[in-house]
Amino acid sequence: MAKLIYSMFTSLDGYAEAAEGDLGSGAEDEEVHTFVGDTFRHVGTYLYGRRMYETMVFWETAHALPDVPPHIEQYARDWQAAEKVVYSTTLESASSAKTRIERSFDPEAVRLLKAESDHDLSVDGPTLAAQAISAGLVDEYHLFITASVVGGGKRFFPDGVRLDLELVEERAFRSGLLYARYQTR
Repeated sequence: MAKLIYSMFTSLDGYAEAAEGDLGSGAEDEEVHTFVGDTFRHVGTYLYGRRMYETMVFWETAHALPDVPPHIEQYARDWQAAEKVVYSTTLESASSAKTRIERSFDPEAVRLLKAESDHDLSVDGPTLAAQAISAGLVDEYHLFITASVVGGGKRFFPDGVRLDLELVEERAFRSGLLYARYQTR
């Protein structure tokens, strides 16, 4: 059975999206970006809400940019190879290959997808992830913690959910970013 992984950059105070400005993420750092690419290369399906999909669809053509560094080209190729499921009531059509649109998040359909998949799945975006967390579907949490406190926005973890997690991997980057991978107990 495949795992469902929730991963996002998050501020030190726990926000995956800042109310104002960005998270000061460090995602543009080559060391961090290469690590993210290597860590998620095994993901076979990405689950997105509309807004996250519209951000990530950049990778459909990123490999064709002039003077693209090898780590960016590799990430683009890996993203293009994966299946994408976009949950949206407003998106009319997908602008990337290997992408389908679902009008609502169905926990049972995701359970079946996990059971039938040979590769792990990733849920991205705090709103969609909150639904997966509430349904008990998330097996691992990958936090990329920035050295910024943003004071508000959308939280990485939804309110009202209790989770007992086990730290299984951690790493500090030269940029000050911290990585922590947790499994559900």
